[in-house]
Amino acid sequence: MLESIVDKLRSAGCVFAEEETQLLISEAQSLPDLLKKVEMRTKGIPLEYVVGWAMFCGLRIEVEQGVFIPRRRTEFLVHQAEKLACVGDMIVDLCCGSGAIGAALAAALKEITLYSSDIDSIATQCAKRNVSKFGGNVLKGDLFNALPEVLRGRINILVANVPYVPTKAIERLPSEARVHEPNIALNGGDDGLTILRRVVEEAPYWLEQGGNLLIETSEMQAPYAYEIFTSVGLTTKVVKEEELDATVVIGTKSLL
Repeated sequence: MLESIVDKLRSAGCVFAEEETQLLISEAQSLPDLLKKVEMRTKGIPLEYVVGWAMFCGLRIEVEQGVFIPRRRTEFLVHQAEKLACVGDMIVDLCCGSGAIGAALAAALKEITLYSSDIDSIATQCAKRNVSKFGGNVLKGDLFNALPEVLRGRINILVANVPYVPTKAIERLPSEARVHEPNIALNGGDDGLTILRRVVEEAPYWLEQGGNLLIETSEMQAPYAYEIFTSVGLTTKVVKEEELDATVVIGTKSLL
């Protein structure tokens, strides 16, 4: 049985067939469930959807089909936010998807107030299961429209893993992302910066003095994102992690 599953996964193009087989066996509730999971995987469905979770910052984040799968590179965004956060901070995670970023920050920082939001219903339902474990709030809506007005000018840390794949580049993504993950979580418009612009333009009205905006982007887009940040008066820097191929733009609202 073990060798048979490995062979099936390998034939389907799974590079780590042995490791995936062990995981599928450990997660299956029964033999029929195992066979179902193997069939799903051989059809190209991402492993995270098959088992129902993804590892992120040491946490098992629940995911389901229709929700963006958190990437390991985004752990760098979390770590940058951790460095800037303080006890009691108001933290907001826009475009939260599964809620992975907010959950990771809440788990690491403990005493914070957390709001996570997304425009997609499937994402917000999934995020609730992940964020509620740490006392966070999940809201549905289009970017800042989801937030209660009382948060205006009070946010200490604003994080956003916005969609940043240029529309025409989506067709070049691996099939697991292109076919199975939601387009709304990938598509960043013509230059990949459409959603980023919207977040940055409104962020200063929501950040507290000295508050920080952190957005993940690609290395190629970083110089353009830097200009967008500085155009609204944020003190801006770009930080990178080569091993994770991660790039984060950080903007700070000046103290008066």
